[in-house]
This record gives sequence, structure tokens and C-alpha cells, in this order.
Amino acid sequence: MKLSKFKYKLPEELIALHPAQNRDESRLMVLNRNTKEIEHKIFKDIIDYFEDQDVMVFNNTKVFPARLYGNKEKTGAEIEVFLLRELNREQRLWDVLVDPARKIRIGNKLYFGDDDNLVAEVIDNTTSRGRTLRFLYDGSYEEFKKTLYGMGETPLPKIIDRDVVPEDKDRYQTIYAKHEGAVAAPTAGMHFSRELMKRLEIIGVNFSEITLHVGLGNFRQVDVEDLTKHKMDSEQIFITEEATKIINEGKDRKKRICAVGTTVMRTLESSVSTYGHVKPFEGWTNKFIFPPYEFQVANSMISNFHLPSSTLMMMSAAFGGYDFVMEAYQLAVKEKYRFGTYGDAMLII
Repeated sequence: MKLSKFKYKLPEELIALHPAQNRDESRLMVLNRNTKEIEHKIFKDIIDYFEDQDVMVFNNTKVFPARLYGNKEKTGAEIEVFLLRELNREQRLWDVLVDPARKIRIGNKLYFGDDDNLVAEVIDNTTSRGRTLRFLYDGSYEEFKKTLYGMGETPLPKIIDRDVVPEDKDRYQTIYAKHEGAVAAPTAGMHFSRELMKRLEIIGVNFSEITLHVGLGNFRQVDVEDLTKHKMDSEQIFITEEATKIINEGKDRKKRICAVGTTVMRTLESSVSTYGHVKPFEGWTNKFIFPPYEFQVANSMISNFHLPSSTLMMMSAAFGGYDFVMEAYQLAVKEKYRFGTYGDAMLII
């Protein structure tokens, strides 16, 4: 499979800059892989495609306010710092991206906050943009985290070209987010409202929760034509015994197992036995799924409409069938569906 096969023309005005007014009222395109039929619905209509004992698998990661703005000592130059992950709790070490990267060297100090009440020192220069920062903070760990996150803002993807507004704090997050660690939201799950989840529960749909802490690798451009040569960034995943029990029982009953988003699909496919059962797991995955690929766990999937040539779109094409999904994307452009993080959704059954 070649990178060039995943290009399509996406008019800029179709990239959603704001979420739908209500979570469950985005548009929904339903793709039936057997009949090759495409339907146009509203997201809350998804309930019509599920029944008693079907399983929906959610990613319960929680986005933290990862984008900070600081100033470099002496020059006062503004530096954007994007927190990627905590490396050492006691030493306050963080793996970060800095922009503009060329201005930052080992030993530089960065100041954050109106009163410069948070200071960080650059202690490692690992890649062209990546750095390790040590935050110099005397208080308790809890106070440090509160101060750090108090200065951070919701890390909307750059494709959403506008200022962050207060509603983003709530809307760039699923309603079931629990475990902090993501710098990007699992967007397919953002369409679920409390009312819709209650209605699904009432008809007997079982919910299973896994965790994949979404990293910036999702937005990294693929720059090799031969997809077998692309390396995905590693992301941390957690699959509990309880989560596997719900999924495996659903599989054994031949029920519908729905991966809510590409992050869930990647997590499930990263820990599957030869019998197609999911195993409990705690670790990292850099699994890259693109056509052709034989899926072993989920038999349905919810996903947003992704940007051209993105790894997320490639996984959707692997699951729905390359030709069918590309046809659906062309139709979505024609019908003016909204694309990207805050965009509309697709259900592939």
C-alpha cells in the first residue's frame, strides 16, 4: 500500500473548528461492509444498530492541559512548550516539544506565569524539537501539578486554527475520561452524551473500557511512500482483566464488538491471542494498521472523518475496505460532512 493512495481533496472549510452544539447530534455516515450501502444519520441514531449483549469498547484516557507558553531567560523570547509525558515524578522531569526549537539549548531556563513562578531548565536535547525539562519547584508534587496544569491550555490540534475558548476544556474530552495521560483526545468517543450512553445501557449494550494515552504521533505526517517503512510513535496502553472478560464474552456469543475509535482498535489488536481473544496487558504499542489487514477482535468501528494521508484514515480504510472507505470519503466531501477532531462520525458495520 502506497501513501499516495490516501490523498483526497479536502476543502479547508470542511475542517470543523468547533464541536456540534450537542455531543450526540453530529452527523453520522453508516457504512455496511456486506451490502456496500451507505446511510446518512444523526449520531444518536447509532442506537438503532446495536442490541442486547453487544459490546462497545471505549478509551477512557483523559487529556491534560499540555500546551504552555513561557519566556526564555535574558532574551524574554516567547517559547511554546508542549508537554508530552512525565519522565520522573520526584525530579519533575518532563519530555516536551519546544517551538521555536532552534532557540533552545541545554542549560537554558524558561519562565512561566505572570510572576515567573514556575521555572524549568533544559537538561537534554534529544531530537530536533524534543527536549527534557526539569521543573524547579519547591512545593509538594500535588502543588506542582496544580501549578503546571493551571498554566497549561487545552492542546487542540494545530489544524483547528483558532484560539482556545473555555468550552474546549469540556468538549475536547470524552464524558467518560478517567485516566490522565493523553495529549490528544480519542475523538470518536466525544460524540457520546450521558443520555445516549444511558439509552444504550437500557437496551442491554455492555461497555468495556481500555486505556491508550494518545500521543502526538497521531498527527505526525507519514513521509514515506512505502507504508511498511513508516514507524508509529509508541503509546502506553492498559487493558484490565475486567475489560477483556466483557469483550471476550461478547465475542463468544457472536455479538457485535464495536471499537469506539482508532485508538481502541489499535489497543485491541495489540493484545490478542491466536484464538481472537483479548488478553490483559500493560505496556506500549506502536502498531501501525493499514490495508490489507485482518482484524481479529472488533467487527464494527466508530471513527471521525480524518485528514488526507493520515494513519487514522489508513486504519479506517483497512477496516472498511480501501475502495469502500475512499468512496465514502468522496461522498462525505460532496455532502459537506465536517472533518477532523470536532467533525462528524462514521460507523462501519
